[in-house]
Amino acid sequence: MKKYNNGEFRKKDINQEYTVYGWVNKRRDMGGVIFVDLRDRSGFLQVVFNKSFLKDDFSLAESLKNEYCIKVTGNLIARTEEMINPKIETGEVELMVEHLEILSECETLPFNVYDNETEVNENVALKYRYLDLRRDKLKENILIRHQVCKSVRDYLNNLGFIEIETPILCKSTPEGARDYLVPSRINKGSFYALPQSPQIFKQLLMVSGFEKYYQIARSFRDEDLRADRQPEFTQIDLEMSFAEEEDIWNVTEGMIKKIVKDVKNIDLPDFPRMTYQEAMDRFGSDKPDTRFEMELLDLTEILRDTQMNVFRNAVEKGGIIKCLIIKNNGDKYSRSDVEHLTDFVKIYGAKGLAWLKYDNDTFNGVIAKNLEDEKLAEMKEKYHIENNDLILIVADTKKIVYAALGALRNKIAKELNLIDETKLNFLWITDFPFFEYSETEGRWKAEHNPFTMVRDINTISDPEHCISRSYDLVINGYELASGGVRNHKREDLAKIFKALSISDEEAQERFGFVLEAFKYGVPPHAGIAPGLERLIMVLTGTNDIKDVVAFPKTQSASDLMSEAPSLVSENQLQELGISIVKKEEE
Repeated sequence: MKKYNNGEFRKKDINQEYTVYGWVNKRRDMGGVIFVDLRDRSGFLQVVFNKSFLKDDFSLAESLKNEYCIKVTGNLIARTEEMINPKIETGEVELMVEHLEILSECETLPFNVYDNETEVNENVALKYRYLDLRRDKLKENILIRHQVCKSVRDYLNNLGFIEIETPILCKSTPEGARDYLVPSRINKGSFYALPQSPQIFKQLLMVSGFEKYYQIARSFRDEDLRADRQPEFTQIDLEMSFAEEEDIWNVTEGMIKKIVKDVKNIDLPDFPRMTYQEAMDRFGSDKPDTRFEMELLDLTEILRDTQMNVFRNAVEKGGIIKCLIIKNNGDKYSRSDVEHLTDFVKIYGAKGLAWLKYDNDTFNGVIAKNLEDEKLAEMKEKYHIENNDLILIVADTKKIVYAALGALRNKIAKELNLIDETKLNFLWITDFPFFEYSETEGRWKAEHNPFTMVRDINTISDPEHCISRSYDLVINGYELASGGVRNHKREDLAKIFKALSISDEEAQERFGFVLEAFKYGVPPHAGIAPGLERLIMVLTGTNDIKDVVAFPKTQSASDLMSEAPSLVSENQLQELGISIVKKEEE
């Protein structure tokens, strides 16, 4: 068995014989002397093949190529002063090789695994993912992932949490994203679902009396992919009995602080808290990036009775008017640039983007001629508008204004380099609406899930103002975790199901075994589930979730390396009682 890590040798270890293993990372033939940087998971060690010391045939050393896997035995010596390499941890020592064994050779590589600067075509890198993982960036990300998981387990174990695995093959309870379905061979025509989260099972574990549960849990969602989303992902799932919001926040915050300290040696301050409504009003988002300022500012009252129809009509229809003020950067945006910004906000439903520039102590722009002087003066005084400021305004429904300006805020911050990429800004968002209205279904739906407790059960008949006891943990504009205090009272659950237009029959079909369990002494409980990959994305400074997953899927949910998903044989389908219906060509 391999006993030594190549990257851990130091000067204190010299004058002893060692056997080390690894891959040829770089080879330099000086004629009679060959230097090799031998790489393993821990780092590099320079090994030297000298004709005078090598007891095997020197031609064997001459045959070495990059990425050959080898075993060498020799004496560790100190490098001469002029040969010390300060760029690597083992730069003061080298191994004088006496014996060499080539464990396996390497064919021509599809890309250079030892060149960390050159970008590799993503499809090629994913096809040969096992080679891409040899590169320092991905290797370090995976090692950090391991370190994060260890921190989680150490922290929660010390608090008395019990790690329990929950089923992967479970019942489909359609809500949120689509389930991945698995056909049953024994019960033909019936299907398992892969869990979107262990939500129901962890609540049942509270009914079972385990009190403190956690799991680093695999979860699956059949949804459109993006840079921060994979079809299979991992949650740091936890649940506590006899707990309130404050308990979950304190436990989770302590866990995150430990992780960041262990991984980046940073002591985080306490996480600020903000209600959902405050976040929307100030940032237009329930997952705001607070690493820069530039908040949404309200112009509704100032422009409520203006002569400009576009603003007055929006308010009369129950909408709002908000703006972003781009401080001291107005000169960076020409008229055509603003037109591009107008096209951008239209993606989010906005009908347009009104704008003003303030220069030479005067408002300029199309609407400056139409807005009353007193309105302009009030805006200037209230929001301290100065020369070279650009004001971007959207008037519409709350939903559209928040979405358009929230996205525009992030876009402009990136364009103007306003974001301090070294910051880790964590933030609790609390008091989410319990309901959200689905335009497509024409009904109110649960914002999180129907098992979340509401602040006041009497507000259930007023969906627009019903507040849930749910919360999110946000970091740098990402939703890192979502959780809530659970509704453990069957009579309150019945009221919620009724408000959600879920019939008794449907509730029994979807959640029957949970409702049955809730007959038998359910403790109050609460929980949360931070996303492991998103946390590691932020800690490693990448914007692509594929960089923190060992074997990820593409945007089309396929694995280029193993060629999954793939067709299966007709015999397999027959065993499952499944036939493939091919769509007729039109």
